[in-house]
Amino acid sequence: MLVRLTMICCGATAVSRRGFFPADEPLEDKAFEGISALAGSLDAADRIWTSPAARARQTAEALDLQAADTPALRDQDFGFWAGRTFDDVQRTQPEAARGWLVDPGAAPSNGESFHDVAARVAGLFDRLMARPGHTIAVTHPAVVRAALLHVLKAPLAGFRFIDVEPLSLADFRSDGTRWVLRATGITAPKAQRR
Repeated sequence: MLVRLTMICCGATAVSRRGFFPADEPLEDKAFEGISALAGSLDAADRIWTSPAARARQTAEALDLQAADTPALRDQDFGFWAGRTFDDVQRTQPEAARGWLVDPGAAPSNGESFHDVAARVAGLFDRLMARPGHTIAVTHPAVVRAALLHVLKAPLAGFRFIDVEPLSLADFRSDGTRWVLRATGITAPKAQRR
């Protein structure tokens, strides 16, 4: 029994490019160029899921994927930090900001810790292992980081050393007993500059 999961990191938003913690912003216009380059390179899937966030749903729609909202794929909840820059949080809550950078159990004010995201993603992987076929999931950098650490059985503290590029893919396979990482960091071809 082959189980395959291809995670696609959603496109960038104007606020994410400027270093803000995400809320529920739409994609930036430039993201659609990369999405069109990626669209033709996806394999057929048995299931297509997306995070409920606007930027993930827009990415799925632009890829012409009929995706079902899947709450387990939602982005990390940044609570009161959503819509603020890291510099602003660091200036107003220096201890909390410092802790969040190094401790996967630290959560933004009224938000979700990376540990919580990792537990949610591990549950998704456990459930998916019993479902043969190919699943495409449009999601967020934190979810992809959690998936990589889960499959590699790496410590959660490694989350801060993984950079997930917008519109990059991570491909996982399972034989029904264990998951393996097949490929990661694959991105859509960049538009030619003239």
